[in-house]
Amino acid sequence: MGDTMRVGLAQMNTQSDKEANLRRAEELIDEAAARGARLVVLPEYVSFLGPREQHEEVAEPIPGPTTERFAAKARQHGIWLHGGSIHERSDTPGMYYNTSVVFDPSGEIIATYRKIHLFDIDLTGNVTANESSTILPGDEVVTVDIDGHTVGLSICYDLRFPELYRQLALAGAEVLLVPAAFTMFTGKDHWHVLLRARAIENQTWVLAPGQFGAHELNAQCYGHSVIIDPWGTVVADAPNGEGVIVADLDFDALRKIRAQLPSLANRRPSAYRELATVGS
Repeated sequence: MGDTMRVGLAQMNTQSDKEANLRRAEELIDEAAARGARLVVLPEYVSFLGPREQHEEVAEPIPGPTTERFAAKARQHGIWLHGGSIHERSDTPGMYYNTSVVFDPSGEIIATYRKIHLFDIDLTGNVTANESSTILPGDEVVTVDIDGHTVGLSICYDLRFPELYRQLALAGAEVLLVPAAFTMFTGKDHWHVLLRARAIENQTWVLAPGQFGAHELNAQCYGHSVIIDPWGTVVADAPNGEGVIVADLDFDALRKIRAQLPSLANRRPSAYRELATVGS
């Protein structure tokens, strides 16, 4: 088999019943593990997609009850588990973080990532969102070692900011995780294009589990959880509905692509060293 890792991505239709959402997530973890996944990845806002007035009720510390449940699943199956994202309590009253947590096969928390870019947009008549009304931004770029491979963490709207993914690639990432709740309106035109671009420009595997269907926020999520290889080819794309997609990540193929088309090695940082300050 060479240097491979089987991964499973869960596509969900999370609503406002937190307990029902977590039970469904656990069922999908079980399914992915039964299909041989060594790494299982859940979507953004896995435990709650409902009115912001309930954020105080559903938010938790980390570690907390939800992470304990996910840790137990990682231990049960002996898998690496990325818990999508949940509402994490902050020190600021009424404000929370949109946070991903990664568990090793013993159930230990080995990484946390707080979403950096918040979904504040106004596509008049189509999509209006103000995530920052209750969510605080993170400020740390995070990678984690999973089975000897460096994995870069991100969440949903981060996808539109390629500089984050270049930082992750330069930190050694071979896999980029993008758990999401992408809207139907933007997803139909941008989801696959942006994910394939991140895979191609960084020569990484991209794993993007998404929310699907109608939610109690009068919102519709695009679904189409995908696994994309370092050439930009979609190797698995979830159909409509909840479920699991599985694929084997081939890291020998990744190294071959990077050797034959060495775009990362051919970078000229001295020519764009001022990029970080432009427009700031």
